[in-house]
Amino acid sequence: MKRNKQERQARLQEKIEQMPFITDEELAKTFGVSIQTIRLDRMELSIPELRERIKSVATNQWNETVKALPLDEVIGEVIDLELDQKAISILDIREEHVFSRNRIARGHHLFAQANSLAVAVINDELALTAKSELQFKRQVKQGERVVAKASVEGHDEKGRTIVNVVSSVESETVFSGEFIMYRSNEHKGES
Repeated sequence: MKRNKQERQARLQEKIEQMPFITDEELAKTFGVSIQTIRLDRMELSIPELRERIKSVATNQWNETVKALPLDEVIGEVIDLELDQKAISILDIREEHVFSRNRIARGHHLFAQANSLAVAVINDELALTAKSELQFKRQVKQGERVVAKASVEGHDEKGRTIVNVVSSVESETVFSGEFIMYRSNEHKGES
C-alpha cells in the first residue's frame, strides 16, 4: 500500500509540473482516487492548491503589461505575457458561457478568449484583428478549463503581425486560430 501511495505521489508531482493548471477533480479522475486523497497528497508534497499555483506562475513569469486594451477586457485570466512573443490565458467555462439545454460552451466565448489574447500580446497601443482563420476541434463543456496559448509567428506581406492561438482542455486541442493583427506603430515588433 505504501509503495502505491509513493508511486501515485511521484506521478502526481510530474503531472502537476507538466500541467500546472490541472484541477484536483481532474487529478482525482486521472489517478482513480478521491479528491480528498489528492488534496492530502498535495499537502504532503507541499504542492499549493490551484489558485496559489496560478498566482505563482503569474507573479514569476508575467513582467510586462498589456498595451492594446485594458486588462479587464481580456477574456480569461492572463497568466503569462511576453509582448510580441507569447501569452497564455485561462478561462473556466461556467454556466453563463454555455447553452442551457446541453451545457456546451458557446463558440463566441472561445473565439473571444483567443482573439483578446492575440490583441493583448501585441506591443502597441492600438492592435486590431484584420483577419482570422479558425478551427473548432471539439465541444467544450461546462466545468472545463480552457488554456489558450498565443504565439507571435511573424508578419505578412503587408507588415501585419501573425499570431497563432491554440486553446486546449487537459492538453487536448479544442480550438485553434491564426489572427492577422493590424498595429499602429512603425516598429512592428520582433519575431
